[in-house]
Amino acid sequence: MATLYFGGDIITMEETVSGTGLLEVNGLIREVGDYRKLMSIRPSDTRLANLRGKALLPAFIDAHSHLTSVARTLDLVNLEGTSSFEELKERIEKFCQERKIAPGKWISGFGYDHNFLREHRHPSKEVLDEVSPDNPIVITHASGHMGVMNSKALQLMGIDHRSEDPPGGMIGHLEGSHYPNGYLGETAFTSAISRIPLPSFEDRCRQLEKAEQIYFENGITTIQEGLAKRDEWNLLLRMSEEGRLKSDVVCYADLKDHRTLFKESGARQNRYIGRLKMGGYKIFLDGSPQGRTAWLREPYLKGDAGYRGYPIYSDHQVRQMLAQAIADQGQILCHCNGDAAAEQMIRAYEEAGGKNLHMRPVMIHAQLVGQDQLKKMADLSMIASFFIAHTYHWGDVHLQNFGSERAMKISPAASAKNLGVCYTFHQDSPVLPPNMMEVLWCAVNRISREGIVMGEDEKINVYDALKGITINASYQYFEEDKKGSLRPGKLANLVILDRNPLRVPVNELRDIHVVETIKEGKAVFVRNPKEQA
Repeated sequence: MATLYFGGDIITMEETVSGTGLLEVNGLIREVGDYRKLMSIRPSDTRLANLRGKALLPAFIDAHSHLTSVARTLDLVNLEGTSSFEELKERIEKFCQERKIAPGKWISGFGYDHNFLREHRHPSKEVLDEVSPDNPIVITHASGHMGVMNSKALQLMGIDHRSEDPPGGMIGHLEGSHYPNGYLGETAFTSAISRIPLPSFEDRCRQLEKAEQIYFENGITTIQEGLAKRDEWNLLLRMSEEGRLKSDVVCYADLKDHRTLFKESGARQNRYIGRLKMGGYKIFLDGSPQGRTAWLREPYLKGDAGYRGYPIYSDHQVRQMLAQAIADQGQILCHCNGDAAAEQMIRAYEEAGGKNLHMRPVMIHAQLVGQDQLKKMADLSMIASFFIAHTYHWGDVHLQNFGSERAMKISPAASAKNLGVCYTFHQDSPVLPPNMMEVLWCAVNRISREGIVMGEDEKINVYDALKGITINASYQYFEEDKKGSLRPGKLANLVILDRNPLRVPVNELRDIHVVETIKEGKAVFVRNPKEQA
């Protein structure tokens, strides 16, 4: 089967390749060039696809997210955008009524953000107890780094006045006592929620298929599972073996507790089998800047004097773990929001022997990475994957937490480009939906919710922003020979947009819609199918 695309703008992301037509044959790009010439060489059964003025680009590539977590949130209470404790309780109560949740069953919600609640703080266990004291309830912060449990949930998790903070985590306490108030941060939270019973295996497969479709709706055909533990890997492996994955999924094993997964993946190490491959390892080095748990070189504003957040591991532990990953020849992804965490990664990677190995280590988020650190990253061939949408969603919070000088330099994409650091962009879904048009808008405009420009000098142009979700992202995955641009021999992973992002006013970038997403020549998403027929 073959398809010839014509009648619109073709953005190849290749400086030496352009044309008015693209010919796809059996899932590969056969030729890009003059439409009339392609008409003369096309196979006899070629389908003609008139773009009708729309734009054709390489399909987008997710540089960092958590596919299985996105899947899990689909059956949780949606708390995104809640403005008060009262609204939060109302949403949970409505969910329980609609789902007919029985007494004793777990109730889980996702997406609240204390920064945008009227009370400007996390709810307590007592707030959740008001919804139901007989059901264990847990709600996860939008960052995924913290959350709150009610009294029943804390009891089931064995968290009480005798519990101590785990390394890299924090248990909140009632004022003047050691009794828990329901808040759990970082490892205290992630450890607790890992023990909550999972849905049935088939339900999880169904959720994952729905999650894949969300990525397709946003033009993405390569998706990351950014912290694979045993359960996540087994789910994806089963989906792969049963032929149920439609996207390409790249997994990164939890380096701390599930290092064996990388070796167990066997032939799937750095190679797709059934659309699934194991790309390497992931490790957390700090927390969240909007949650004030990111690890900084200089203190946060307000709060306790001298407070800089905190690390997850010691320098020795990080150096040892990175050395293990290097010995296994597994690509390393390190979650670093604060500049102290960034420094720890850079130093540990170099001391562990990573320099000159060309393993393309990735600093995930890199929110507050400094100019001095970017220079070191370039020297180490280290990639910066920016959570660029922070400029809009939490830019105003960062101004309060860090002050103008530091906040204006979050996600410094222009500096990375100028200093020779390969950069990519991501949404850390489910923290934010995988909306690539919003990513473009944020990278180019850098405007906060309150309308403040978050660093004029760190803006990049639209074409360079597109690189962060196409050709640069394919490089991050060692797949630049197969994906990320439109040239003969590459996979026909394509996205059709209703407008050309290079030709619209930059303030309209996030209003562009994905019309169709194509994976190896086959449509996996079509908006308004009748119109496209």
